[in-house]
Amino acid sequence: MNRAEQQSSVSEPPKREPMPVVVGKLQLSEEADSGARGLETHSSGITSSEARAASELPVSAASEPAANPFGRLGAFYQRSYELGKGVHLELGKRTLIMGILNATPDSFSDGGRYHHVEAAVEHARTMVEEGADLIDIGGESTRPGFEPVSLEEELSRVLPVIRAVRQALPHVPISIDTYKAETARQALEAGAHIINDIWGLQHDSEMAAVAAAHGCPVIISHNRPARDYADLVPDVLADLQRSIGIAESAGVAGSRIWLDPGIGFAKTYDDNLALMGQLSAITALGYPVLLGTSRKRFIRQTLNLPVDELTEGTGATVALGIAQGCQLVRVHDVAAMKRIALMTDAILYHQGR
Repeated sequence: MNRAEQQSSVSEPPKREPMPVVVGKLQLSEEADSGARGLETHSSGITSSEARAASELPVSAASEPAANPFGRLGAFYQRSYELGKGVHLELGKRTLIMGILNATPDSFSDGGRYHHVEAAVEHARTMVEEGADLIDIGGESTRPGFEPVSLEEELSRVLPVIRAVRQALPHVPISIDTYKAETARQALEAGAHIINDIWGLQHDSEMAAVAAAHGCPVIISHNRPARDYADLVPDVLADLQRSIGIAESAGVAGSRIWLDPGIGFAKTYDDNLALMGQLSAITALGYPVLLGTSRKRFIRQTLNLPVDELTEGTGATVALGIAQGCQLVRVHDVAAMKRIALMTDAILYHQGR
């Protein structure tokens, strides 16, 4: 069926019930099944006894996903997280917007404008006012050709920002964008709630253990040292499965695992475009998916525009990702992407605003 035939045959999307958690058949192992019935997260900075108490809170579960009304493979998963001290996060009712806060002097996108604590807090506040549901804080640029920073330097950048943002916006979830386990551990203790690892727990052997010990959600991004794919999508799925296995073996509950296709990481221009068209293969795995395409090189190459003129191109990728089941989007231009998400959600979730 072509696009015109499809649109004419679906004049009114069917009314849908609230979307359930997906566990069971779509999970990758029995451990993931049991984990998805598992435990709510706790916020960093609380005691281990409080963490154990928080871990006894159940996550509601159902056996089947909610299909999207246009028949794509993408599915949405409902999860509810009490992150402690009044911080709550809910997936499955609408697309969540993750605002990017780079505490670096050499970001490819914002040129280090938020390297200082006061500027970082003000930007976080602005993003929340514009519609950000959570803030992703990172202290090391991962642009092509980036120079790795030391643990000490990364900590000196992110910890003051995390503490200040937590104080200024106490009810907003914070993720720490790092592939270093010690950075993640100290960030969680400083007030972060979520780990966002661009290396999918495969760079630092201690990262999964940190996530398990803190009971926090962990975002597993696809990445690999070389672009040596035999078959792109099956290889990406296999790499993600390996990362999921690492998480499960360390004791991370399946309900705490989110995936990221890793657009822009170890992928050519053609790889990125191909994977963008097949995100539903990842969203069908049984875990919520975060999409991070904001201002990335493949958009710049397609449009032949500078980095500060990529709002429309990013918006196209956001809408396409949501249509294939991505439930969170990591973005720089929060206000514009929030509007795109609202419109896409009104169609896909049939919420009618």
